[in-house]
Amino acid sequence: MNNEIKDGQVVELSYVLKNTKGEELDSATNDAPLAYLHGSGQIIPGLEDALLGLKVGDKKSVTIAPENAYGIFDPSLKMKIHSSHFPQEQKIQVGMQFVAEIKGGHVPFVIQKIEDDHVFVDGNHPLAGETLHFDVAVVSIREATKDELSHGHAHGPGGAHH
Repeated sequence: MNNEIKDGQVVELSYVLKNTKGEELDSATNDAPLAYLHGSGQIIPGLEDALLGLKVGDKKSVTIAPENAYGIFDPSLKMKIHSSHFPQEQKIQVGMQFVAEIKGGHVPFVIQKIEDDHVFVDGNHPLAGETLHFDVAVVSIREATKDELSHGHAHGPGGAHH
């Protein structure tokens, strides 16, 4: 079967992700590929767009600007919050994550540091503002099952519910 990647298919990829300094940030091998449902927004838009039309065995190097990856760094999402704004029964620690409603949407925040009565948080994705460099190889392509389509993600190894 010589399928091309299109919406509604489960795609398995091996890849190496590097930043502009050439540092490896993430990877997936042929033995343990990343599985995703194409067209469901499971991977960053720039990578999803670049993979459209590729076939099994195809390899591609892709550079993705922040706008099509994890977004532009937003300094307004770095905040200093008084500790009284956190639930008193909750022991807050550096690295802890929580979701807050900001600008009409839900934004995940990470606690960066705690000083006296203040908690410093950041709602930017760790890769916000980064230009990303992917070397990808298409391992497999198959039609998604009805469950995968209704759930909006791939199931099984490399996907969800495994």
